[in-house]
Amino acid sequence: MDPQNFSLFIQQTFKTKEFIPLHEPVFKGNEKQYIEETIDSTFVSSIGPFVDKFEEEITKLTQVKKSVAVVNGTSGLHICLKVIGVEESDEVLTQALSFVATSNAIAYCNAKPVYIDVDLDTMGLSPKHLKTFLETFGEIRENGTYNKKTQKRIAACVPMHTFGFMSRIDEIIKICSLWNIPVVEDAAEALGSYRNKKSAGSFGQMSVFSFNGNKIITAGGGGIICSINERFAEKAKFLSTTAKDPHKWEYFHSQLGFNYRMPNLNAALVLAQLEMFNTYLKSKKSLFVTYDDYFKGKNLLVKPPDATTWNYWLMCLRLSNLEERNEFLSVTNKLGVMTRPIWKLLYKLPFYSNCQRDDQKNARFLEERIVNIPSSVRI
Repeated sequence: MDPQNFSLFIQQTFKTKEFIPLHEPVFKGNEKQYIEETIDSTFVSSIGPFVDKFEEEITKLTQVKKSVAVVNGTSGLHICLKVIGVEESDEVLTQALSFVATSNAIAYCNAKPVYIDVDLDTMGLSPKHLKTFLETFGEIRENGTYNKKTQKRIAACVPMHTFGFMSRIDEIIKICSLWNIPVVEDAAEALGSYRNKKSAGSFGQMSVFSFNGNKIITAGGGGIICSINERFAEKAKFLSTTAKDPHKWEYFHSQLGFNYRMPNLNAALVLAQLEMFNTYLKSKKSLFVTYDDYFKGKNLLVKPPDATTWNYWLMCLRLSNLEERNEFLSVTNKLGVMTRPIWKLLYKLPFYSNCQRDDQKNARFLEERIVNIPSSVRI
């Protein structure tokens, strides 16, 4: 793999010799119009028609019962874990190959992540390794499933759809159902991805999407909670709006809540983006086809697993070893082509270093080889 030739190819593909980012936001729709409407209305904060409309549109797109717009994906995960009952000293099964927000949301509940290995093809939490862990350490008691090693309650499972690739979420759901463990999907990167024609975010009891500036569509910052359980979604709305009891003028908060509401101004931006979503997906698929042709016969470009539809969010290569990965990153970035490694495994961070984990063989293999390459929409 010659990183210099690749950088030249990228410059030709994106038709520029300027710096080429990993995933640049594109604003080609009604963004300015909707933002101006919001400013003129003065409803720029957490109440407004764009918030309501955005929630309705995501609910239809993902085929869930109800959606709740929040300020970012991390806050959405935090709320989901609170809604399904994750408490202090509980444990949550998740993956170490993930952005730090997945584990941070668990830590915000004063709970502790337990790291399960991933599958090589999906790069998401492995049902096989999940089953092995639970058969080894799990114990079902009257008030939940417990970890025999730590004697802590296993309160939830949070798989993450890495780079928009769908994990084997249906198999994860089946395993967790047998062990009475609720599943929250970290679908931050997976809007528009499907497994067996079923949308990401519609498998677990609750899920979260992100609309950060580097996602396919963006609110600048923003996220949304989706749920197949309307009662859970209503609880999420309540907690994310400071847990204020409904009243025309009184301020009474019946429990500890959080100010995680998405402003109407952000909702206006992302709603305009959502109108362009299918166009963006087609553009990104076209870019993937271009990459596939360039890398033909080299077995470098990571492709979507069987039975899935991918949103092509961040495209990536699987190089042969850590040395090749590091050289590729160094050369391409020096030449103005932004490439990035996959995340450092979360148990290598000081505040998660004492978390229980399995052998992480696949996660370690991927950590040393995966690099993301420019994946922006081209219009």
